[in-house]
Amino acid sequence: MRIAIVTDAWEPQVNGVVRTLQSVRRVLEAQGHRVEVISPDRFYSLPCPTYPEIRLALASTGSVGAMLEAFRPNAIHLATEGPLCVAARRWCLRNDMPFTTAYHTQFPDYVSARSGVPAEWIWRYIRWFHAPSQAILASTPSIRQSLIGHGLTHVKHWGRGVDLANFHPGVAPHPAMADLVGPVQLYVGRVAVEKNLEAFLKTIHPGTKVVVGDGPARSALQARFPEAKFLGPMFGAELAATYAAADVFVFPSKTDTFGLVMIEALACGVPVAGYPVTGPVDVLTPETGAMDSDLTVAIAAALTKDRATCAKYGRSFTWEASARQFLNALYAMDDHEAAA
Repeated sequence: MRIAIVTDAWEPQVNGVVRTLQSVRRVLEAQGHRVEVISPDRFYSLPCPTYPEIRLALASTGSVGAMLEAFRPNAIHLATEGPLCVAARRWCLRNDMPFTTAYHTQFPDYVSARSGVPAEWIWRYIRWFHAPSQAILASTPSIRQSLIGHGLTHVKHWGRGVDLANFHPGVAPHPAMADLVGPVQLYVGRVAVEKNLEAFLKTIHPGTKVVVGDGPARSALQARFPEAKFLGPMFGAELAATYAAADVFVFPSKTDTFGLVMIEALACGVPVAGYPVTGPVDVLTPETGAMDSDLTVAIAAALTKDRATCAKYGRSFTWEASARQFLNALYAMDDHEAAA
């Protein structure tokens, strides 16, 4: 099958959307499918206001359409709601080409957190963007219900996975965290306002707070919370070693739809503390984590969980299952329709 994925989020960005698309693409290609990714690196782009790490592609409908026509896909998936996917959406509608979309991020809450714009204003755009798709792919029941509640009922499930070769309970702890005062409380992800990282850094549970990742809020938070350890971005085996050195993983975000880092931590045997919001409520179980409106309380409760139970549960999330769900959710055109 020839699958075209159009996305505004791609390398060198480091986030859950990019990692999900990369992981699913690898599985699909290993199964013999052809996957074409149309991403901002193939166009002239500008830095996103307030978030220069994200590049916004200046892509015309015609240029995106030409790429799609040349590839002759059997299925088209628009992964994000940015300008590149808007151009692809316009081309698909003009040419009566069906497509699927995905809701990866709580985009209305994300924009509201960064700009102060009311989230409901952004929902109008979300409804406009996703309404013509054959299906909206969502990662959790909570997100499905949120979309349905906003009038978008054509939702299909698309879960997430863990790279089990890297993330497992046998990983040796990272030496940079060897002598920290415990319990070691770890955050991994973008260091940005929408991740609510300040809430974690303000918690009062004894021990050491460690932040792995980078982003526009890093310098300000590092100056305000000098007792926390900011280790910068890490990947692969090095990232797995930071999970292994932690006693609890803290997920303070209230705007994520899933939270890949939670299941990576769990696969390494690390219990998770978070708020009772979308993401944690869909991923965590009473045996593998704790949720509370007071993050300090959640951290204390999570520290009592059994690491072996966490590891077993975390390893139940696989990219093979995620790729299968993605493939089943696509709208597959026959060769005649794809060539039209």
